Amino acid sequence: MADHGGGGGCCPPMDLFRSEPMHLVQIIIPIESAHSTASYLGDIGLIQFKDLNAEKSPFQRTYAGQIKKCGEMARKLRFFKDQMSKAGFTPSAKTDAQGDINLDDLEVNLGNLEAELIEINANGEKLQRGYNELLEYKLVLQKAGEFFRVAHSSAVAQQSESASDQAPEESLETPLLMDQESKTEQGKQVKLGFLAGLVPKEKTMAFERILFRATRGNVFLRQAAVEEAVTDPSSGEKVLKNVFLVFFSGERAKSKVLKICEAFGANRYPFAEDLSKQELLITEVSGRISELKTTIDFGLVHRGNLLQRIGEQYERWNLLVRREKSIYHTLNMLSIDVTRKCLVAEGWSPIYATEQIQDALERATIDSNSQVGAIFQVLHTKELPPTFFQTNKFTDSFQTIVDAYGVAKYQEANPGVYTIVTFPFLFAVMFGDWGHGICLLLATLFLIFKEKKYSTQKLGDIMEMTFGGRYVILLMSLFSIYTGLIYNEFFSVPFELFSPSAYVCRDASCSEATTIGLIKGRDTYPFGVDPAWHGSRSELPFLNSLKMKMSILIGVAQMNLGIIMSFFNAVYFRNAVNIWFQFIPQMIFLNGLFGYLSLLIIVKWCTGSKADLYHVMIYMFLSPTDELGENQLFANQKTLQLVLLGLSLIAVPWMLLPKPFILKAQHKRAHEGQSYTPLEGEDDSLQVEANHDSHDHEEFEFSEIFVHQLIHTIEFVLGAVSNTASYLRLWALSLAHSELSTVFYEKVLLLAWGYNNVIILIVGIIVFVFATVGVLLVMETLSAFLHALRLHWVEFQNKFYDGDGYKFHPFSFALLGDDDE
Repeated sequence: MADHGGGGGCCPPMDLFRSEPMHLVQIIIPIESAHSTASYLGDIGLIQFKDLNAEKSPFQRTYAGQIKKCGEMARKLRFFKDQMSKAGFTPSAKTDAQGDINLDDLEVNLGNLEAELIEINANGEKLQRGYNELLEYKLVLQKAGEFFRVAHSSAVAQQSESASDQAPEESLETPLLMDQESKTEQGKQVKLGFLAGLVPKEKTMAFERILFRATRGNVFLRQAAVEEAVTDPSSGEKVLKNVFLVFFSGERAKSKVLKICEAFGANRYPFAEDLSKQELLITEVSGRISELKTTIDFGLVHRGNLLQRIGEQYERWNLLVRREKSIYHTLNMLSIDVTRKCLVAEGWSPIYATEQIQDALERATIDSNSQVGAIFQVLHTKELPPTFFQTNKFTDSFQTIVDAYGVAKYQEANPGVYTIVTFPFLFAVMFGDWGHGICLLLATLFLIFKEKKYSTQKLGDIMEMTFGGRYVILLMSLFSIYTGLIYNEFFSVPFELFSPSAYVCRDASCSEATTIGLIKGRDTYPFGVDPAWHGSRSELPFLNSLKMKMSILIGVAQMNLGIIMSFFNAVYFRNAVNIWFQFIPQMIFLNGLFGYLSLLIIVKWCTGSKADLYHVMIYMFLSPTDELGENQLFANQKTLQLVLLGLSLIAVPWMLLPKPFILKAQHKRAHEGQSYTPLEGEDDSLQVEANHDSHDHEEFEFSEIFVHQLIHTIEFVLGAVSNTASYLRLWALSLAHSELSTVFYEKVLLLAWGYNNVIILIVGIIVFVFATVGVLLVMETLSAFLHALRLHWVEFQNKFYDGDGYKFHPFSFALLGDDDE
């Protein structure tokens, strides 16, 4: 199967109808040139390697050490990126070209830079912590010193007032706790201790309450709020705090106060009782703060210069590390032959890429000064190759729609070719309004003009999906303008674009030209629906009949296309059974019933007959021999109906019975007397595969095949009816879109216009715009998109598309993402 397609070449044929012809290749690479070979093959990105060491764990593989080394370098680069983002630096996109970088030199360089940066960060944090502590200490000295100064001045005033009664040897050193007891007996005076510090403002009430309870009220607490938030030395966060001063008596009370301070996260600082010492401490602390500030600023400048140096080379280093890691991951997938000192690689590649791969192998041999060149050979296998389509930025989004259902089997007919036209067309049938289509077109053109900018940015989920499908939306908008012109609707308003209406007033007394008194007085309107139909009493019956029949015609045509695609698949894969016992009976059944209905619709349009097609189709089954009477559209119609009905009935057993028996006979004939041994010298892997394949064939179960064919037949017969009915969603959504547009125009815009009030008109216009954008341009667009998607996935693709293949994922440096690990 891998041998289908043409020979090699230099350029891809860009054929979307079938995937690129692939072959399984084997490359025997000398160990000394393995790295260069993998590097060159990653540059061209046209080979998907098979993992020949699947039974080994990642740690048992040959290049596990190199991958670990690359992982460690990637961790250091992530650390640098995190540090740069915190400092507000962005890595430079343009790097200075300084020749090739050796991976070992880069590892040493990154290690030195990381150690230097960690040391700078540690010193900076230590200095910053000391700086924050000194700031808090200064606040404590100022606020607590204020307590002492106020108390001291108060005590001096009291002393001067009662100078005659006060003993000369009395001291004013601890005036904060002056009370009557101190005046009684000098021998009973107790030396008080005190602690000063800062406590978070939110904890002050609890702090005071716990102190009071723990010491049974034997403390004196003074607090002062700090106006601005201070940086906490421990957490580094801005916190509102209060300066506190606690007076206590005895060592037991002191230990309780210390424990409570520790529990509440209060920072304590030494404090002198002497006012002159307090002034000296404030001066000393202020000097140390200015010195630390200078040192911290110098450290930040040094850190910024280091990060700037790293940022200039970051992208280059990051790309090199990711390339090297992907190279060693790839080399770990190869099997190593220790005796011959070489690596054996197997993988899939497009046939057209053969010359490019061979050129890359030759360049790698020359660059690595290897004595022996790599050996390139094609292997023959029955294994199914991966699916590879050459797409560009226009076709890629349409191919993505198909791949979301399932990746095409190798060389299977690709529905993506037809999806480029049919998907936007079916969307437009449901979204037909050339005013709305122009709005979609303008939004899409904006995305296309900003393509280069947005393609390099990280967008949100919804915006990213919209931007990725910009070319799908472009065609959807163009087709919507086309179908809108056919429906003659511009925000639900009809226009006489191509000629005047074919209908005119019957006479001068024709008062209401949109409903009564119209006769055909001119040539038929040349393109689309005549504007005279809009607003008339017969508008809905006319448009419903038109759109319903049009939906059936489109559906039958697309389903026929799907069955025809199954014929091309059968011819390509030389499967005559599918042609005779699947394609032909399916065509007969579908067209014997619904193809005939489509013919009746066209004949009725052409002849202007008043025949009831519902009656014709129902009695074609119930009373096929009855005369048609006034429902006859052409001569010999009854005979044709009998023939088509008979062929449709014959087609059902034709699909069901012969195919399982033919497959059984083919299997029996292919395995009669078949016993063989593999040829000597044949590759072990191919022998195992051949034996496995023959074992699979021996497990042929006729009952399973017959049941599968029965299910397939029933599914097609019932699906022919349900799928045709499913296409009526084209009519339903088109009607819903048209009616919603009419409601917003008549009940919002025209109603606001009728009030002759500027404010009401402005409000009406705003409501109309938001309703149009929100409902018709967003919700209706999404609804029509999903219904068109369903029609392609279910009604169209199930006629021929297996979608059970797997995608071609080549080893390519161009596909490496920032998050690849």
